[in-house]
Formats: sequence, C-alpha cells, structure tokens
Amino acid sequence: MRVSKGVRLLILGVVLVVIDQIIKYLVKTNMSLGEQIYVIGEWFRLCFVENEGFAFGMKFGGAVGKFCLSLFRIVLCGALIWWISSLCRKNTVPTGVLVGLTLITAGAFGNIIDCLFYGLIWDYAPFMFGKVVDMFYFPLIHNAAGDVIFFSPVFNFADSCVTVGAFYLVLFQWKFFMADDKKTADKQ
Repeated sequence: MRVSKGVRLLILGVVLVVIDQIIKYLVKTNMSLGEQIYVIGEWFRLCFVENEGFAFGMKFGGAVGKFCLSLFRIVLCGALIWWISSLCRKNTVPTGVLVGLTLITAGAFGNIIDCLFYGLIWDYAPFMFGKVVDMFYFPLIHNAAGDVIFFSPVFNFADSCVTVGAFYLVLFQWKFFMADDKKTADKQ
C-alpha cells in the first residue's frame, strides 16, 4: 500500500505537534515558572517561561490585541494548511517545499494550542487567552558584567519548527518561489 505525499506530510505535522506538546507538558508539570535547569554548562538551559504575546514575548493591545493575535494565528495556520494541500495536488512541487511549509505550519499549530487551550487546562485564562510555554535558552555570548548580549530569547520546539522551516525554504527552496513569481508575472 502506497501512502500519498499528503498523508506523509500530515503524519510529519502531527508528530511535530505531539513532540512540542509533550515537551511543554513536561516543563509545565515538572518545573516552576522561572526555574532553570543547566543542561550543557552555562550555554544551554531549560528555562520555564510563559510568553503572553508573540515573538520574544512582545505584547500589544491588551486583551483585544491578544484576541486579534490568536485569531490571526488561526487564520494564518488555516491558510498554510490550504496552501500545502493545494500544492500536494501538483506533481511539480518539490518535496522540500512541502516539508518546509509543514514545519512552519506544525510550529504555528503547536503555539496555537497553547493560546487556545492552556488557559482553560491550567485554569488561569479563558479560551484564546492562554500563554505559550517556552523553555529552550541558549545565552551564548556574555559581556564582562555577565549580562547576556547574544541570544537571550527563550523559545520552544514549535518556534524551532517555524524557524528551521523558514530558513530551509529561504536557503534551499528559493528557486521554487522565484519560478512561481516569474510564472505569475508572465501571465499578467
């Protein structure tokens, strides 16, 4: 029995989301907020933080902003799922493009789960107002005073999926997107 490309991508996406959620659950249930575990010396730690906003903990607009951000994430994730499924129907789309987009979508979906349900599950916020659990911390470069000057963000597995997928597409699959833009321009 041959498994279609779409089913393989769905399995990949589900596996990535499950890994993300297992890591977040283990951190949430076994660490205290703000607690750090040194994994490899000073430069790799598990550091439990909860992110109320989006990238690097930025916030905007209070409750309305949080609602709009959650809604935007849902719409964007839905658009990505639709785009991947439409690309799967074309035999000319490189598998790498589909894998990169699946990584981005799985990462987005993992963080959507946090926003939608974690407030309800841990009884601290209503639906769509949960916080994203972050834990990976790589304070790589410090100044003379010991302050982190390079890479102070704390992030999670889902963020890593988005980042790896985006960099992979930019570095290795850019020709596909450039060819698509050229075809569109030629039709106009």
